[in-house]
Amino acid sequence: MTATRLTDKAIVRLTTQGPDEDVRAFLQGLVTNDVMGELPVYAALLSAQGKTMFDFLVWEGDDGALLLDCEADAAEELVKRLSLYRLRRKIEIAQDPTLAVHWSAQARDGAVADPRLPELGYRWIAPVSDGDDAADATWRAHRLSLGVPETRDELGDILWLETNAVELNGVSFVKGCYIGQENTARMNWRQKVNRRLVVVPLDDSDEKRRRIAYPDLDLAIDHLRVADLDTVTLPQWQRTAVHSDPSPAG
Repeated sequence: MTATRLTDKAIVRLTTQGPDEDVRAFLQGLVTNDVMGELPVYAALLSAQGKTMFDFLVWEGDDGALLLDCEADAAEELVKRLSLYRLRRKIEIAQDPTLAVHWSAQARDGAVADPRLPELGYRWIAPVSDGDDAADATWRAHRLSLGVPETRDELGDILWLETNAVELNGVSFVKGCYIGQENTARMNWRQKVNRRLVVVPLDDSDEKRRRIAYPDLDLAIDHLRVADLDTVTLPQWQRTAVHSDPSPAG
């Protein structure tokens, strides 16, 4: 059987603990995307300056709960960060070790297309099973072949729009306020995305601008000025975005 479980992903569950609470409304005021409509969506929790702290997919759970499909190594910190904003609201925020994230390049029953990019494949959440085989290496190779970064090692401390968040459907400009919204909206309004994360061959990587290298795949992720990008080598979705950027300044 083909391996599907992403063992480097975890589930953080947000659950109401009172009849007057609404976890969607709570998360709506914190994250970059609109979680009031159809799920899953791709979103992030930013710093006040608009820099990326955590990225995740938001799923609808049972009984009004929300499930955050996030980086396993960051799950505990994500719980703590969200809990800071909870104040006295009756909302439980905790990891759910009974659930696992799965991925397949092909469509299958119960799976939905990745909301970032259809070519990324299909994803679903299911109860943990001892027979689940890890698909992490296959998933990483697949998404990097499409030029899509994720997780703190690749995205962390970079302005959200510079991670290609618009092109990967990770931000709403009509949903209202959230943490880091002011700088993010200003960048979009001024069309000043001067740098972008790109996946490049390791031999072409600029060590000074490199976020992370993957020698086993002969790839690296660099944070480069738009003016310095070789658009011919970019994936089509990113090439279209770069060509639509105005001439960058600074």
